[in-house]
Amino acid sequence: MTQSRTHTCGELRLSDAGKEVTLVGWMENFREVGANLGFAVLRDFYGTTQVVAEDEETVKIFKGITKESTISVSGKVRERSAKNDKQATGEVEVVPASVSVLGKNRNAELPFEINRSREADEMTRLKYRYLDLRNPEVKKNIVLRCNVVAELRKAMTEEGFLEITTPILTASSPEGARDYLVPARKHPGKFYALPQAPQQFKQLLMTSGFDRYFQIAPCFRDEDARGDRTPGEFYQMDMEMAFATQDDVLNVLEKVLVPVFEKYGIYDRITPAPFKRIPFREAMEKYGSDKPDLRIDLELFDVTDVLGGIDFEPFKDASIEAVVVTNFNASRKQIDQLVADVEVQTARRTCWFRVDENGEIVGGIAKFLQPIKDEVISKLGLENGCFVGLAAGPKAVALKTAGVLRTKLGALCPDHMDKEQYQFCWIVDFPMYEIGEESGELEFCHNPFSMPVGGLETLLKAERGEMDPLDIMANQYDLVINGYESASGAVRNHDPEIMVKAFELVRLGEAEVKAKFPAMYNAFTYGAPPHAGAAPGVDRMIMLLTGEESIREVITFPMNKNAQDVMMDAPSPVSQHQLDELHLAIHMPEE
Repeated sequence: MTQSRTHTCGELRLSDAGKEVTLVGWMENFREVGANLGFAVLRDFYGTTQVVAEDEETVKIFKGITKESTISVSGKVRERSAKNDKQATGEVEVVPASVSVLGKNRNAELPFEINRSREADEMTRLKYRYLDLRNPEVKKNIVLRCNVVAELRKAMTEEGFLEITTPILTASSPEGARDYLVPARKHPGKFYALPQAPQQFKQLLMTSGFDRYFQIAPCFRDEDARGDRTPGEFYQMDMEMAFATQDDVLNVLEKVLVPVFEKYGIYDRITPAPFKRIPFREAMEKYGSDKPDLRIDLELFDVTDVLGGIDFEPFKDASIEAVVVTNFNASRKQIDQLVADVEVQTARRTCWFRVDENGEIVGGIAKFLQPIKDEVISKLGLENGCFVGLAAGPKAVALKTAGVLRTKLGALCPDHMDKEQYQFCWIVDFPMYEIGEESGELEFCHNPFSMPVGGLETLLKAERGEMDPLDIMANQYDLVINGYESASGAVRNHDPEIMVKAFELVRLGEAEVKAKFPAMYNAFTYGAPPHAGAAPGVDRMIMLLTGEESIREVITFPMNKNAQDVMMDAPSPVSQHQLDELHLAIHMPEE
């Protein structure tokens, strides 16, 4: 071992007794037993070692050192009389001959106890992230992240993929999220954009004759945070294959990802390859989600024909979806909380009723169901102790609301959720287009660069009015793990004629396509190979492997929910001189 030390703080064992050693690290704690006796805990990246002070002078030295100062200790290793089985070095201790301070902690108080930093307020943790990361429990997630990334690189290289980096400063393009823009000093009034993904560049690599590409790619999107999504930037394992089909991509990812989850995941059970493939529409109808958690055994049922005629206003002229739970033991308080949580997430009210031990329908909307009680129990196949959650509204809305209800019921009912496993599935056959919630017009549903099923002929049928554009399927696929979208991909549209026609349906003509995607359009005119790819999210993958509920726990220096780096004070104001150089003026919104 180098770096002015002979051993690390996690290395010494009983076999090292009698050796003269030098250790360096942070003084985690000093416990004074008397004027002539005290015990210090020295911590470094690798572990902790006990250092014992056995004379008044040495005790005085340690008492004068503030916690979390970095120190160097030289002395002799000996066997501990009181061993600590919970500590890797718990059979030995070091008796120091010399102690020196390398970096003094000049702060009288720490913002939190290092080993209990996860109990602190998140904003405090983010502000003092460099202290938070000293906590071994926090650090281990970052170490695991490094190991997983190395494993992914190794596996992809063994599959014949080349790691190629693509530009960070590029052109703005309509890819579904807001761009981060960078003003170009040498080109007043023009801007670069940070890439939302290396999408265009990896497709251009395929047209350039590279057969298999990947990179651990940074992506930048100006979007709001969620528990499973960090604002600002994230990383994905971007990959693309020339002359490839959907099956080629899915087979590679199954081969690469399963061993990673087997080696690093907290659960022992993992879906074996090949993973189940569920068409998008089937996923929505059975689970109310295009990212279903298959650890939950509950499914949705359309009960419009049974309940649509009752005298209950929310059910009038609506589609009604039900989730039936057997052996339901939750309290009324838990049910009320469940309904409230679903409403917070969906902005829709849900209804419910249950069948008691006497076979009677009780609770919730039970009074509206009494006239058809027997029919309801019979058609829904209900038993005593069943709970029925209901969502109503336009078909798509009812499905999505019931999907959220299903997920929350699974978490509430252990009998219906086998949690400690990794359940993988592919969602396939996505719609090419959808009606935008804000625009009310036809928009791309997933990825504008995907190949529509049926190619040009399908698009022409839609243009001629022979089929509904909403019925056009795309060669797109998502990997879902335990209810999280963990990768997205597609067979790409490599034909410029099909590309133009696909954009024409969303009101972008050939001239606009050429202007927005000049390199890709022109490259495709020179003979592009069919190609396909995907991009598993690295941050989300690590979150699943560690079992963390917040993605920020697996990112070294994360932003907060408002896309602020409170440690570095970013974003921050810049000087007028910098603005003048960039030919920018700031117009603040009126308060």
